[in-house]
Amino acid sequence: MNQILYVEDDPIIAELAVMAMVDIGGLSVRHCESGYEALETVGRLKPDLVLLDMMMPGMDGLETLRHLRELPEGASLPVVFMSARVQAHEQQAYREAGASDVIPKPFDPMTLSSRLRDIWDSLQQRV
Repeated sequence: MNQILYVEDDPIIAELAVMAMVDIGGLSVRHCESGYEALETVGRLKPDLVLLDMMMPGMDGLETLRHLRELPEGASLPVVFMSARVQAHEQQAYREAGASDVIPKPFDPMTLSSRLRDIWDSLQQRV
């Protein structure tokens, strides 16, 4: 896993998550503030995985995922939702929409990168 596209509209959460992934986890991360920006970026960046906030103004995570799946470079791209809404039925809806996994908010900055690596490793074993 070389590149993560991270989509989060809240600047404080984004700063903390990017710091956790880059400084603690050693990952390469490109942050986008909206689903629109992510859709414009995904083709140029060609990320290995998208970490996507669920609740965003304008275009929420599910809508962003639907549009992402319509792009050639996003059709099979692993997407992990990060959300405060993580009840069982909500997580099921995310997975049915095509999410690979869900990371609850609030997240632990010390374990965020290892959690993403575990998800990545699990996805690679399925291939």
